[in-house]
Amino acid sequence: MMGKEQKGSVKYDFASTDLLIYIWEKKKPLAVISALAAILSIIVSFTITPLFKSKVIMFPTASASISKNLLGDNYSGRYSIYEIGDEEQAEKLMQVLNSEEIKDRIIKKYNLLEHYGIDTTSKYPLTQLEEAYRSKVRVRRTEFMSVEIEVKDKSPQMAADIANDISAFTDTVFSEMFKQRALDAFLIVEKEYNELLVNYEQLQDSLNDIRAAGINNYVAQADRYHEAYGKALVLGNNQAIRALDDKLKIMSDIGGDYDLFNTQLAYATGVLSRMKMRYIEAKIELEQSLPHKFVVDHAVKAEKKAYPKKSVIVIVSTLAAFLLGLMLLILNDNLKSKLK
Repeated sequence: MMGKEQKGSVKYDFASTDLLIYIWEKKKPLAVISALAAILSIIVSFTITPLFKSKVIMFPTASASISKNLLGDNYSGRYSIYEIGDEEQAEKLMQVLNSEEIKDRIIKKYNLLEHYGIDTTSKYPLTQLEEAYRSKVRVRRTEFMSVEIEVKDKSPQMAADIANDISAFTDTVFSEMFKQRALDAFLIVEKEYNELLVNYEQLQDSLNDIRAAGINNYVAQADRYHEAYGKALVLGNNQAIRALDDKLKIMSDIGGDYDLFNTQLAYATGVLSRMKMRYIEAKIELEQSLPHKFVVDHAVKAEKKAYPKKSVIVIVSTLAAFLLGLMLLILNDNLKSKLK
């Protein structure tokens, strides 16, 4: 039991329904306190700058190679570029959305120092700007594994524009993150590809020189020349023998080179073909950039303010004042009772 009050022949037990009787007895001061709180809260609610809220809802894309998905005949990777990402990709997306890079881009584009009314000559203007930004921009993951960007602002149009720009800057930041790595990879592949191409062309030139000397198929030509040489010997055709001697001498001098270069060229052709595919893939990864999110809902200009809710402020303030007043009245009566 909290306490008792003696008033004439009436005793109050504040732990029971007698509390209702006590409230009725004190209805006038409680009514005055509640009315004053309601009036004050109404006045205060009109002084609060109204804020409008806009949202963008998106899903992360799966982490997958563009080139392998599009060019790979037997691609068996875990993810496809057409799939929605999992929890890991959602966390990466949120990290980028909350990054200093995006925050700085938004602050600069919308001149938020001035828009938020921050005094640049104050002691900590950047800290105030950071607090204002974080209080009005929120990024969270929903229960459906999507990511939500929520922006509140005194201008309904700016709230929508900021939310949409944060979403748009996501792809820019992702691209900048991966671009340098893609460029480094491309330069490595390009160097290897160009070296193989030079080697391939040198082998082609060497084979063309040998072909110009009359050798186009070493094995087949050597068989035919030896067969013809044997027939010329049998027939005693000295002119044919001399001509075939010249042919066979050429075959003897450079025929082995033809076989060597031809074998090397066949191998180089296969290697160059595979490297060319890697070169194309690296070039696609460097030059092409797919979005890193699927936007479900773009932000639109809000018609009604989201904050403050005047009715909520008035109800909560009035109720709080009523309860506080009741506690003070009970405390006052208890103190008087003990002092008697």
